[in-house]
Amino acid sequence: MSLSSRISISQRVAEALASNKGVVALESTIITHGMPFPQNLEMARNVERVIIDNGAVPATIAIMDGQFRVGLDDADLERLARTGGVAAKASRRDVAALLATGQIGGTTVATTMMAAEAAGIRVFATGGIGGVHRGAETTFDISADLEELAKTRVAVVCAGAKSILDIAKTLEVLETRGVPVLGFGTDEFPAFWARESGHKVDQKVASADEAAAIIALQFELGLSGVLVANPIPEAAAMDRHVIEGHIAQAIKDADAAGIGGKAATPYLLKRVLDLTGGASLKANIALVENNAAVAARIANALAAR
Repeated sequence: MSLSSRISISQRVAEALASNKGVVALESTIITHGMPFPQNLEMARNVERVIIDNGAVPATIAIMDGQFRVGLDDADLERLARTGGVAAKASRRDVAALLATGQIGGTTVATTMMAAEAAGIRVFATGGIGGVHRGAETTFDISADLEELAKTRVAVVCAGAKSILDIAKTLEVLETRGVPVLGFGTDEFPAFWARESGHKVDQKVASADEAAAIIALQFELGLSGVLVANPIPEAAAMDRHVIEGHIAQAIKDADAAGIGGKAATPYLLKRVLDLTGGASLKANIALVENNAAVAARIANALAAR
């Protein structure tokens, strides 16, 4: 049995793939764990609409009813959004258990990449990737997203790594694992809520066509996935130093509460939301929609090739 035997592709997505249209995969932990209901449902609908408006077909991915569902209808989107934090956060290690028990799982970057590749989707839009957590030299807390990028041929469009992470170490692991980091219109690796991190990307690309040319050859050569780092729109960006102060406080609070492992990221994002008075949520939505638009253009350029 292979992973493809557990994948259910919606008719809309299947028809798009069969006719070589641009398709963009979307993760679902941002729906189940990234923000509260009903903002998460509104965000999910808007992101799909952005992809459609840019000429591609959205394929939101989740684990539901014992299958990887690739492409959700509106009723399933709402069902997923209403589960909130009750749904499982489905990383690679959780897949078999969730499929076997029929539980609902929001797919992380890693599991969304797995399902996308198996379905034949080459481009995936998300908010920010997981990475090396601060203090990982003692906790060994490193996201499975980085390992998945090293072995799964999917291009991930994101606003960099989440600012709560150790970005320098995250980039070092990506380099070690041979994952190219393309800056979409930027030389600097973005830091999720902020447009800059103080670290450089491997290669700046000026257009979707230029990104698609590199991605296509990367996959033809049988190499790793590709990370496309797309900065948050300037109007929605937060000051790098201000957000760093909030993150430091959130990490301190998490340590005091004994929160770590897979519970750390949802807690930290929620705590930063509280500390910023909701500003981080608005920024999060803006960057996801921006990534979806860029991903759609890249998917279309890949399909045209």
